[in-house]
Amino acid sequence: MAIRTILHYPDKRLRIPGEKVDPARIADKEIQTLIDDMAETMYAAPGVGLAATQIGVALQIFIIDVAAEDEPSDLRVFINPEIIEKHDEIVWTEGCLSFPGVTEEIERAAHVRCRALDRNGKPFEIEADELLAVAIQHENDHLLGKLMIDRLGPLKKRLLHRKMQKRAEATQSV
Repeated sequence: MAIRTILHYPDKRLRIPGEKVDPARIADKEIQTLIDDMAETMYAAPGVGLAATQIGVALQIFIIDVAAEDEPSDLRVFINPEIIEKHDEIVWTEGCLSFPGVTEEIERAAHVRCRALDRNGKPFEIEADELLAVAIQHENDHLLGKLMIDRLGPLKKRLLHRKMQKRAEATQSV
């Protein structure tokens, strides 16, 4: 296992939609190593979710672990996810590993139903509320090339873009 580099906005690779994973490849060492690396990277960051696109791998895979610090790990792997139902609304303070140090109030569906394959290629459906529902939507957006900044109003979007642009320029000049 290895900790991978997380891409930070405005890196253009974050806008590349993930490609579906061939179910026959899920058991391959390459995919299993990717999932293990993603988990190690997410926990080291630390975060509650990570999409493959955030580490520059354009595949439809994301992971989530919303267990509290005093609870055992509850790592969930979503391959080729599809949100099949959304309802009600919730405003959640979201962060994103691709936007270090940033939190924003984002409106999402309060309840989702998602269909995906697990790390063994077995299909599953999950119904989720609150943090898990928000995390599923957030990570699924990454797989579509959509980012947290895209859900903000024009002024907040402009301010966050400038802040992240300055951060990127500062880290490039170091």
